[in-house]
Amino acid sequence: MNKDLLRNFSIIAHIDHGKSTLADRLLEETKTLSSKQMQNQVLDSMDLERERGITIKSHPIQMQYAHQDNLTYTFNLIDTPGHVDFTYEVSRSLAACEGALLLVDAAQGVEAQTVSNAYLAIDNVFAIIPVINKVDLPSAMVEDVKKQIIELIGCEEDEIIEASAKSGIGVDKIFDAIINKIPPPSDKDNDKTRALIFDSTYDNYKGAIPYIRVFDGILKKGMPIKFHANGEVYEITEVGHFVLKMVESKELKSGDVGYILASIRDMAHIQPGDTVTSNQDPCLEPLPGYKKIKPMVFSGLYPVEGDEYDQLRVALEKLKLNDASLEFLPETSEALGFGFRCGFLGLLHMEIIQERLEREFNLNLITTTPNVIYEVLLRDGTRLKINTPSQMPSTGDIDKILEPMVSAEILAPKEFIGSIMTLCQKKRGIYKNTNYLSPEKAQIYYDLPLGEIIFDFYDKLKSLSKGYASLDYEFKEFAPANLKRLEILMHGDSVDALSSICHSDDAYHRGVAMCSKLKELIPRQMFEVAIQASLNGRIIARTTVKALKKNVTAKCYGGDITRKRKLWEKQKQGKKRMKMIGKVEIPQEALLAALQIGED
Repeated sequence: MNKDLLRNFSIIAHIDHGKSTLADRLLEETKTLSSKQMQNQVLDSMDLERERGITIKSHPIQMQYAHQDNLTYTFNLIDTPGHVDFTYEVSRSLAACEGALLLVDAAQGVEAQTVSNAYLAIDNVFAIIPVINKVDLPSAMVEDVKKQIIELIGCEEDEIIEASAKSGIGVDKIFDAIINKIPPPSDKDNDKTRALIFDSTYDNYKGAIPYIRVFDGILKKGMPIKFHANGEVYEITEVGHFVLKMVESKELKSGDVGYILASIRDMAHIQPGDTVTSNQDPCLEPLPGYKKIKPMVFSGLYPVEGDEYDQLRVALEKLKLNDASLEFLPETSEALGFGFRCGFLGLLHMEIIQERLEREFNLNLITTTPNVIYEVLLRDGTRLKINTPSQMPSTGDIDKILEPMVSAEILAPKEFIGSIMTLCQKKRGIYKNTNYLSPEKAQIYYDLPLGEIIFDFYDKLKSLSKGYASLDYEFKEFAPANLKRLEILMHGDSVDALSSICHSDDAYHRGVAMCSKLKELIPRQMFEVAIQASLNGRIIARTTVKALKKNVTAKCYGGDITRKRKLWEKQKQGKKRMKMIGKVEIPQEALLAALQIGED
């Protein structure tokens, strides 16, 4: 293949700005897929992606484009997610490309993830092509959006392409820009082989399958390869490209994007960001790879049926292969048994992982209340990292507790600035700065506690801004805070699945709300159930689920009242005994009650 006719690029944008629709249009125009194969969001292969209307995983595909200069170009496109929780997917995709299409909605303008992805592209690729999408909408603000893009990436106005992925406007200009502005990969077929693993998946018959971008050398069938990170050696059984599905080819040369099969059964041997090289003539230096991403939200995943523990472990290992940002460790709970403590990038990421486990692996799971990671400094100078309330040391041993702070960037129309600032203040935010991208759109910067924004902050932000505000954030530092452990006691026993770490100012409200919510959700038993909230060992709230009453006198037809009294007394004594030994069944919705508690 002539390297001059090869282009590797990604599409990056804020969520719902039209990435998948543009990818569909490019595939349609290049006749990569037949009319029978074409459908909306064709690269979104998971049911979850289609149902939610969002891209979760990066998807590579190869296209052949016959240009008007009578040359046929090969395009390797990697579609990327837009949600803040999947920024890591974007960075990995960009590392395999030479250029990127920066897509901006003509009606929404530049939003938080537009800014974040633009900075990622500046750091990773050689060329950025700005595209304003949905210019045919009645609400399109093309001129204002042009000014915002120029302010963001410093391009010239005539470099910005006006397009509509849905109707096909400007698509020919996008093809021209890809050919003229994105450089072809360097011709390094004769160098020592180096290929970057940017993603991977698992097939029950073929084993683990790395997705790679070849930077140097050649990969072909029968070639012994070595993974640089762990030194494992395998023999390639198949190489190929992506044309919706995997298509076998003779070899992969420098600049190519594709996959390799090597009967890899141990999923731990593949790490995204690792370098694949020849075992016979290995490279001395690996490719730069990726910065290791740290989970931001932690939650317990437990199988409803105890005998599904091993199945859950295997399922998590397979998902980790496809999602390197997922972390998990075994843990036990008195209430829930054996499970795993999992680390996620955010609440959406957590929801997606849970749904994928339930759908793809037929598991029935219980998820505990999410927590962020905290640092605890003990009086003896020891520093601990905890992500669950049960790990919290006793109050007397603690010198200070530090919580994770994030630098948040909120983009919104200027009329909502006051409401947004009020919300941030309620969440203990520290105001930093306000910039104006245009006379109508502002960037508001706050330092916010991560624990305050992972639950309902985004929903409230969208609500008070009528859907126009967008949010992006990144970890900044650990800062001291007045945090305490809030425990929920059920029938006198602590329920670790419902315990949480919260700020002292919010503890009483949360404790009362939890007790009230659980009273509604816990089914009545044959005995009275006390629900209590305990803050650092002190009861701060209580409610009671009344006992069911059985009519023990139903068979008494008339007779002396003393007979009924004897039966009632006998029933009372029985209930006391049940109260002492009774076990309370807690439904899944009760375990998630903490997530449903809003502020007054």
